[in-house]
Parts: sequence; structure tokens; C-alpha cells
Amino acid sequence: MASATITFSPITAAISAASSSLVSDRRISVGLPEFRGLKIKPRSASLTHLSRSVSRDPRRLDRGGRVFCEAQKTVVDVPSVKDDTWQSLVLDCEMPVLVEFWAPWCGPCRMIDPIIDELSKQYVGKLKCYKVNTDESPNIATRYGIRSIPTVMIFKSGEKKDAVIGAVPKSTLTSCIEKFL
Repeated sequence: MASATITFSPITAAISAASSSLVSDRRISVGLPEFRGLKIKPRSASLTHLSRSVSRDPRRLDRGGRVFCEAQKTVVDVPSVKDDTWQSLVLDCEMPVLVEFWAPWCGPCRMIDPIIDELSKQYVGKLKCYKVNTDESPNIATRYGIRSIPTVMIFKSGEKKDAVIGAVPKSTLTSCIEKFL
């Protein structure tokens, strides 16, 4: 059996060598920073423990850790409401309540999430803000006719007062809230 050898012309070899050195020179001269946004959290560690950076050793991904975004630590969590806490937290509340109906797989829900967090900070003492995961609490979503998420509802004195559907700007939600304060 004969073996085949592949030969490159001197011009092809020169172009290949020049382009690879050009690429490596560009990478050195640009000096892009190392990406440090994703971290691996070992199963036994909590969020308060230090994590390893994925970019430092990506081979450690197979050791059973969870990959998460470190930016999540800086987000203020709006409390979740479930079927068993709905009555006490939302309907029996004396001040107006903003409830966001969402799901973790919903892109527009992730877009509106920081806005809901800002509103909860902005209206502390005037408005309660909660979230309902429609996958975990489908009974609440069905009771209020949620057919599209994100849906933001305002409740006052146990009654649904207003609803805003979709990822809307903060100004739209603010004007909706102001009507009921």
C-alpha cells in the first residue's frame, strides 16, 4: 500500500507562516482582557465562597460544579410568591402590590427583571414587589388569565387594578404604579 504525501508550494507555506505570525502579533498587541464573568461553583460551596474562573481552567467543568454568572450576586432579589403565600403576601397586603408573572426560560422576562428590581428599590415603603414563576405556580397564573409573559399586575386592597403585558420601559411601569399610590 502506498502512502500519499501532501506537499505545499513554497508560496503557500510562506503565506501560511506569515498569516499565523500576523495573527499571533495582533493577539499580543491588542491585549484583550481575560473574561471572568462565568464562574464554577462546586456543589458543596455556597455563593459566599470563592469560585474558580472558567477561563483559567476550563477542564474543571466536568467535576460536577455549576456554572453561574457572578453578576447575579449584585442583583437585589424580589421575593417570589407561590400558591401557599399568595393570599397573605398579595391579597391581604394593605399597600399596593406589583406582581411580575415570569418564567426562567423567557427572554423578555430577563429583560424586564432589572427594571422590576429598580422599582422595588424606588418604591420601598410605598409598594410591595413580588414575582410569580408561572412554571412553579400555574394555578395563580390561570386564576388571573396570564396568557403571555412577562405580565406585570398591580393589586390594591386584594383586587387586580391594572396589568401591563410584555417587556415595557420603566416609564410605562412607573406611570402605571403612580396611579395607585
